[in-house]
Amino acid sequence: MRNPSNRARDEGVPRARDPLAASRGLSWAAVILGSVMAGVAINGFFAPAKMVTGGVGGLAVLLFHWFHFPIYETAALFNIPLFFLGVRVLEGREFAVKTVAGVAVLIAVLRLTAGWTDRPLTDDPLLAGLYGGLLLGTGLGLVFRGRASTGGTDLLARVIQVWTGRSAGRALLGIDGAILAAGGFVFGWERAMYALIGLYATSRMIDVVQEGWRQARAVWIVSDRHREIQEAILQELDRGVTRIVAEGGFTGADRPVLFCVIRRGEVGRLKELLYRVDPGAFVVVAEVREVLGEGFDGRIFFPDREKIQ
Repeated sequence: MRNPSNRARDEGVPRARDPLAASRGLSWAAVILGSVMAGVAINGFFAPAKMVTGGVGGLAVLLFHWFHFPIYETAALFNIPLFFLGVRVLEGREFAVKTVAGVAVLIAVLRLTAGWTDRPLTDDPLLAGLYGGLLLGTGLGLVFRGRASTGGTDLLARVIQVWTGRSAGRALLGIDGAILAAGGFVFGWERAMYALIGLYATSRMIDVVQEGWRQARAVWIVSDRHREIQEAILQELDRGVTRIVAEGGFTGADRPVLFCVIRRGEVGRLKELLYRVDPGAFVVVAEVREVLGEGFDGRIFFPDREKIQ
């Protein structure tokens, strides 16, 4: 008996689009684009401004101005042992392949843009630090979100994230702080202060790209008029509401708690709604870094194909 899927193929019936294949293509595009952005940030902003912002790129800038070692050669030399460390801890064949590609693209971009170190995009160290940090952080964030690395200390930050559960951006901030201090001794502390701006911008952009641009707010509401508030949120804000069964700690009476997640721009409307329905409602509003699901991000960005299969 013929396989139904083969019969459908023979009869010209189009097969369903594989969402994992599309997502895998997006992750590869993010790794390549992010690696290009990282290389441009190093040679276009940091190296000409003599800013050591940390990482292998910072070490490369330091050695370039101190011993005239080519930046791309230093990046290649230091990335090899860190790559093997990351592969052993993080595992995953696809991660390893993507990381090799990311490192190769980064080194190639550093080689192709080597002449930029003599032609800075800006002579203002503040602009160099700020825009270099934004560009580098966006690039590294894309690479991380594509489940890869460009090698260097950002790979070490991923290892620390796995070991400790800490944010990759904060881990990178701590590692690179020591390298930045070395740059302060060589190029002066005023230059290091500018580089610190770039380092902070880098760490912030990594977290923003990984966790999403849109910040949301989680809201817990305790009120005797919870049913009216629930209906108002559903109808006026068009947001889902969950009613949690709770008990008052002092009275022992049943006190349902309403829970909902809204966008930051909807907080004002919610406050007006609550004031109108029950000015005495007890409300807690907390910041949420990322929300997945209906009404927010529709899917998990770049799922790990190996783990899903």
